[in-house]
Amino acid sequence: MPVTTDLAQLRTAAVACRGCDLWRQGTQTVFGEGPERAELVLVGEQPGDREDIEGRPFVGPSGHTLDTALERAGIDRSRVYLTNAVKHFRWKARGKRRLHEPPLRSQVVACQPWLRAELEILSPALLVLMGAVAAQSLLGARFSVTRERGIVRDVPPGLPAIVATVHPSSILRAPDDARRARMDEFVADLRLAAGLLAG
Repeated sequence: MPVTTDLAQLRTAAVACRGCDLWRQGTQTVFGEGPERAELVLVGEQPGDREDIEGRPFVGPSGHTLDTALERAGIDRSRVYLTNAVKHFRWKARGKRRLHEPPLRSQVVACQPWLRAELEILSPALLVLMGAVAAQSLLGARFSVTRERGIVRDVPPGLPAIVATVHPSSILRAPDDARRARMDEFVADLRLAAGLLAG
């Protein structure tokens, strides 16, 4: 880990990380993206297939779902910094397809210093942690998004205010008859975050 307050240097250094074995599997390191002065940082789980190919966070199906939700919540994506708890894509092969596999706890822990350094440089006013992996990365392995969704009451030292919510991919995996309700709930969480930022 470099000691730096420069996000570009941190991004460059992350490419050489060998803290876990995911660098062997992913096409490339997918670092965060967005304005360095962003008040709002959204943290997901890990890059997906499209993100791994393009080297940018939230450009695949989950990213499109997130874009729709942000628009509905009145949040301008260009003013948000997007990143993931884990910077490489973990997958298993099924024929020619690469299917998402959740990162192991050891891989999440190995990536924690990168996420913490990223957040320290950004110094946002608010974090939205999307999904269990993102939430547990910063709030501990026992944190449950299902039980503790919304404003996080016990924020660890050194972190800004936090809203915990689902990952947009969970909306895509929901049954057809539940998808609209799940999306509405996700948008409500993002509106809560927007309201906190507005004061």
